[in-house]
Amino acid sequence: MSKGKHTKAYIALIFICIVWGTTYLAIRVGVMHYPAFLFAGVRQVISGLIIMSAGYLMSRHVDISWKSLRHQALVGFLLITIGNGLVTWAEKYIPSGVAALICSLMPICSVLFNLVASKKEKMNALVITGMLFGFGGVGLIFRDNIADLANGSYLMGIAATFTATSCWALGSIINKKRQVQTNPIFNSGMQLLFGGIFLLTASPVVDDYTNAFVWHADGFWALIYAIIFGSVLAYTAYMYALKELPVGLVSTYAYVNPLVAVILGYLILNEQLTWITALAFATIMLGVYLVNLGYRRIHKKAVKDMGDNEISALPTPNTRKAYN
Repeated sequence: MSKGKHTKAYIALIFICIVWGTTYLAIRVGVMHYPAFLFAGVRQVISGLIIMSAGYLMSRHVDISWKSLRHQALVGFLLITIGNGLVTWAEKYIPSGVAALICSLMPICSVLFNLVASKKEKMNALVITGMLFGFGGVGLIFRDNIADLANGSYLMGIAATFTATSCWALGSIINKKRQVQTNPIFNSGMQLLFGGIFLLTASPVVDDYTNAFVWHADGFWALIYAIIFGSVLAYTAYMYALKELPVGLVSTYAYVNPLVAVILGYLILNEQLTWITALAFATIMLGVYLVNLGYRRIHKKAVKDMGDNEISALPTPNTRKAYN
């Protein structure tokens, strides 16, 4: 990677770290006024069309073959419909900071999927310890919100966020491994468009449309912010960073996002912030760090023990292969 690309990729990663932390707040404000899947679907369809248009203007070379469309639809379903859609829905019932803390487990999920996919790589003590810390941190969240555990909607929100986090990790890995080389910006837009269409299709079944079309200034501006910053700019930055940097490094945005989300939720929405919340954040971040460290050691050993042909097939987030 050239020095210029290296710098741009890190700038993109920093942007993701901050902006995706703020979008938890925007989503929370939005779903307080509008149906969740409708809100998310409109956001992603508009964002997808904008990104596709920008990608097409930059390069007319696009791949709309059936194979490419299937790939973009699958990734869009995992990342956007499930990954983003379920988090949006969950934030109707759980605080934005809690959603962000659970989503910070994404790097752990990524490593687990890689370990399951590879017969050559086995868990070590660091990975196991990191998992215990990570999920222990989630347990502390429950300790801090123990009264809410009797609320069925709260528990469904927690379960939905766990599912979303797992699907986001899986979608990121599939997108990294099954590359479509042409016009990554256009392809990113297709993923948002497909994911948004799936959300709008599911919306009449999932959402309550009572007062769905009543004007709410806060909800409207939350949608605009989510479209411009949370989707168009941040998602494009994410895809660019994922193309130029190892997915394990890119996934470190999950260290910063929850901190931004928790602080903003406390300052703007008066969400609960206690010493247990801070301990949960520190515990989860330590778990993520240990899992990533352990996995790098596993991968290093696997590469050392394998031949060139086997190395090329190794499902690792640390390979610098081109994205899309």
